[in-house]
Amino acid sequence: MLSGLESIELSTLILIVLAGFAAGWVDAVVGGGGLIQLPAMLLVPGISPVQALATNKLGSIFGTTTSAVTYYSRVRPDLRTAIPMAVIALAGSFGGAVLAANLPASVFKPIIIAALIAVALFTALRPTLGELTKLLHAGHRHYVVACLIGGVIGFYDGLIGPGTGSFLIIALVSAMGYAFLEASAKAKIVNMATNAGALLFFVPHGAVLWGLGLILGAANMAGGYLGARTAVRQGSRFIRVVLLIVVAALIIKLGSDVWQDSFAA
Repeated sequence: MLSGLESIELSTLILIVLAGFAAGWVDAVVGGGGLIQLPAMLLVPGISPVQALATNKLGSIFGTTTSAVTYYSRVRPDLRTAIPMAVIALAGSFGGAVLAANLPASVFKPIIIAALIAVALFTALRPTLGELTKLLHAGHRHYVVACLIGGVIGFYDGLIGPGTGSFLIIALVSAMGYAFLEASAKAKIVNMATNAGALLFFVPHGAVLWGLGLILGAANMAGGYLGARTAVRQGSRFIRVVLLIVVAALIIKLGSDVWQDSFAA
């Protein structure tokens, strides 16, 4: 069982810890911490993309669990919606992780970029979106929509990962009518389950670097706790602004990946 610490330099380890803390903070507020954490993981000598993704999931589950508990103690999100979403998302994430081991993520990146651009425009052009909770669906339809969101975004998280929390928040606000703060609280519960779903596949296949992942997890916990408290204190408008910044960063990052892939082909 590899720890991931065998050949890593102290300066690289410090950088990974800082990246883990920053990723935990961003993830707790709006998701997208993988934009920071995953590239830092790839600095580890000899690490494969699958090991980086798997170890990233181990670190992230500590952060999402911490921020989920912090949100729950202060926001009290409706668990009747969050738990079914989380269960379906866990199954979707497992399926995405299976596919990630057999199909390059580059196949899906152009579609995701187009979706992100649409989301950014939709959010930017509706300044009052997500200020207050005004549920769009009632009864069974509410739970069906929630589970569909959980399944689709859970699959994406297992397959690619970065921006999962952002997608969850956007979907909960635009498709279900939640305020940004309550959407963030629910998203953390679901995101915790998607990380667990991916790990259910990666751990038996020996892809997790445990020593590095646990150090990353400690940094993620600290960032997640601080980020959740910041989001609760600042409210929905603050979350909306940070969300737009993270979505813009996601578009740039994934667009750059597609550009590089097209030249490498």
